[in-house]
Parts: sequence; structure tokens; C-alpha cells
Amino acid sequence: MTTVEGAPAGRGAADVRRGTLMGVGAYTLWGSFPLYFAALAPAGAVEVLVHRVLWALLACLVLTLALRQLGAVRGLLADRRRAGWLLAAAATIALNWGVYVYAVQSGNVVEASLGYFANPVVTVLLGVLLLGERLRPLQWAAVVLGGLSVAVISVGEGRLPWIALVLAASFGVYGLAKNRVGRRTPALASLTGETLLLAPLALAALVALEVTGRGTFTAVGPLHTALLVGTGVVTVLPLLLFGAAARRVPLTTIGLLQYLTPVLQLLLGVLVLGEDVTSARWAGFALVWLALLLLTTDTLRAARHRATLSRSTLSATGV
Repeated sequence: MTTVEGAPAGRGAADVRRGTLMGVGAYTLWGSFPLYFAALAPAGAVEVLVHRVLWALLACLVLTLALRQLGAVRGLLADRRRAGWLLAAAATIALNWGVYVYAVQSGNVVEASLGYFANPVVTVLLGVLLLGERLRPLQWAAVVLGGLSVAVISVGEGRLPWIALVLAASFGVYGLAKNRVGRRTPALASLTGETLLLAPLALAALVALEVTGRGTFTAVGPLHTALLVGTGVVTVLPLLLFGAAARRVPLTTIGLLQYLTPVLQLLLGVLVLGEDVTSARWAGFALVWLALLLLTTDTLRAARHRATLSRSTLSATGV
């Protein structure tokens, strides 16, 4: 039986194609978030964040019960080590969500897309700083280019691109925390645990907003209310698609598909939301794209090398 290089064992070509389509669906949904969050005005970033946490929790609980994964959630929260990493994941994803909504509502979708373009570079850098990993030459070159990108934008615009930096760093740390939670932990169980940990603070913030008259849940109209409730579905759906894709396609394919999200964000920011892009920012994007090209080249080269070693090992053992 022919297998796809890097794909989970036992998966056929048709299954890989389905997985690829699911991955495209997940990253396309994530890339279209600027339109959804822009439609949530006049709700502010904090209000959108707390609604997203609470409605995502409800959606997760319904699916967890339907798919009989409640035991996985209990086991995750009962394990002190994994629960600690889950709390770190919850804190960083809440920061990421909140800053992202702020970026959309403040007209900084283009800068947000820069953050997600830069995320792979930041992830590599975190591997060095936090895990003591040794980088290959192309990876080092990508990290240097990422730093130059920040410098060029900062000098050209007279300020740090803090939204991009916070989004890239928070999502990078989130990925690290999720890795420590356990790769075998179901994505739905992990997100359910994260939103459970965030729920008390989110509920307290929502009550405070409504009591002080700053909440918009029922003050704008039924469509606005429905959109706020819908934040739960738009949070969970792409995650489920991504989880299904990750089990079916090679890791290198997932790595390439992830660029769909910032590409769509950039296009929406410029073409739909009418944001201006300065020459310094274009230069910064160019450096980041070059860094991503180097990382992609390095990843594909490493994947081919592993595949060659695997075939050599099988041949040597007579399998």
C-alpha cells in the first residue's frame, strides 16, 4: 500500500485529500475572523473576549458530552502537571484573543497578519530560549530576518509593532504549553479545559459589564446578540477541522497551510477594511516572507532527509 510521506500510518490518498480540505477550511475560517469581529461592534475587545470564552465553553461541553470525552477533560484537570500547563495555555490564548479583537476593532488587521506570519519564526526562537534547542543554519537566518523585520518597521513608523509582537509571542507560548499538555490529548478536551479555567473570570467580567451598563448583549439588536452567541461556534468549528486535518495529512502540509490565515487577514485588511500599508511595513513583510521561505525550505529538506533515513533503515533490516 502506498503511503503519503509524513502522513500518519495507514492513511490512504483519499483520506489525505479530505484532511487537506479540512485544513484549508480551518485556516480559511481563522483568516476570515476580521470580518466577524468587525461586525461585533460596538462591543469592545473585553466584552467580545468574555462572550467568546463563555459561549465556546458551552459549545465545548455540548460536544464533549456528545462525543463522550468528559473523562478526558476530568483526567486532564486532575493531572497537576498537565493542568498547570493548561492554565498557561488558557492565559496565553486569552491574551491572544483579546489583542486580536482589539487589532480588528482599532483598524490594525494588517499588523495582526504580520504577527501570524511571524509566528513560525517566534516558535523557532522559543525553542532556543526555553527548550535549549540547537538551530540549523537556515533557521538561524530566519530568526535574524525576523528581528530585522521588527527593526525596520519600528524605525520606519517610529514605534514597535506591539500588536504583531504580542500575537506572535502569545501564540508561540500557547503552542509550547499545548505541547506540554500532551500531543495525545484530544483538541476538544484541551479547549474545554482551557475555557473552564477562564470561565470564572469571564463570567465576573461579563456581570461587571452588564451591571455598569457597558454591556451590549441585548442593547443593540437580535443580530448583534446572535453574533456574540456565535463566537462559541466560530471558535470551536475551525479547531475541530484542524484536529481532523492534523490526523490525516503530513506535518509539512499543515505547516504550509497555516500561511493561509495571515494571507487572508492581509488581503481583508487592505482590500476590504481599507487599511493603509506604509513602505516600512511592506519592507518588514518582505523580510518576514523571506524568513518563512527559509524555514519552509529547511522543513522540507529535513522531512526528505528523515524519509530517506527511514527507507534506508527499512531496507537494511529487510522489511
